[in-house]
Amino acid sequence: MLQKFLATGFAMSMFGGLAMAQDSTKTSALAITGNADVYYRYDFAKKGNNLTSFTNSHNKFELGMASVKFDYKTSKVELVADLGFGKRAEDFSYTSTGATTAIKQLYISYSATSWLKFTAGSWATHVGYELVDAPLNRNYSMSYMFTNGPFLHTGVKAEATSGKSGFMIGITNPTDYKYVPDGVMDKKFVIAQYSYAASDAFKLYLNYVGGQGTDTTKSNQFDVVVTSKLSDKFGLGFNGTLNSTKTYLGKDKFDDAKSWWGSALYVTFDPVSYFGLALRSEYFSDKNQLKYATGTANGAKIFATTLSANFKVDNLTLIPEFRLDNASEQIFSKSNGSATKSAASFLIAATYTF
Repeated sequence: MLQKFLATGFAMSMFGGLAMAQDSTKTSALAITGNADVYYRYDFAKKGNNLTSFTNSHNKFELGMASVKFDYKTSKVELVADLGFGKRAEDFSYTSTGATTAIKQLYISYSATSWLKFTAGSWATHVGYELVDAPLNRNYSMSYMFTNGPFLHTGVKAEATSGKSGFMIGITNPTDYKYVPDGVMDKKFVIAQYSYAASDAFKLYLNYVGGQGTDTTKSNQFDVVVTSKLSDKFGLGFNGTLNSTKTYLGKDKFDDAKSWWGSALYVTFDPVSYFGLALRSEYFSDKNQLKYATGTANGAKIFATTLSANFKVDNLTLIPEFRLDNASEQIFSKSNGSATKSAASFLIAATYTF
């Protein structure tokens, strides 16, 4: 009932407002931006140990993603078509096939007032600290929380701002689905966010996504992101997330909820404009083996440390990176094929923006 009410309300607000917005094309502007990334990764066990997104290779030169974003704005309406090509884009759009894998984002927004905006289409998730576009992250490899959280949402949402605070609520397809498979068309998710931006020194985001998936599960995920720019040289970030999932047993009954959770601290240091360091320390707990099967009675707890350098020349950034993952269970492989609790890797990536 709540989902149907939200969907009807969004539709009436958007299309009713659009009918009255006769001046929405008086001013217009088209912005075209883009980026590209490539990388080389070496796993010290020579096994390609990698349980996170986008860097599943060993001793290979790899293409990441080439992106181009078209952003057309009038005084009331905005159209965004954000396209990506390459393995990174395909992994991001893993539920899609064919040409639709290239659509990272495609949405239309209508600003009813200076403080209220409605959006319909598909967009990258609000959950988490990291983003799909490599140049927008200081570390090149991704966190366990990014990998196991939502990637994108397709539906409608409303965003309201008041002073330093903002609120968003929406109704969408099941997580990561641009097109929902036949037979599960009635499944919907609710998304929400509260944000507070006092200044660059303190920004807070409280995020939620929950609903019934295309399979037999129902999930709720709560997420918090805090960022702080301590000075021109130092920055801090924190991301914590908790996912609770139930499996349908039949006759309107679900089993007991099982969960996974994680937290990460991000530290950046930029002594000069052309060089900086980024340290990510992440703890990921999967005690119920919802994400990583261990072959034992115990789920894995993973502590991962990633140190990245950023060398900048104009719009080009070179990122040499060292990563060490330690787990409570033997979920990685040694060079001889036997199981082990740790993995180490080195990569060097290049990103470019325009």
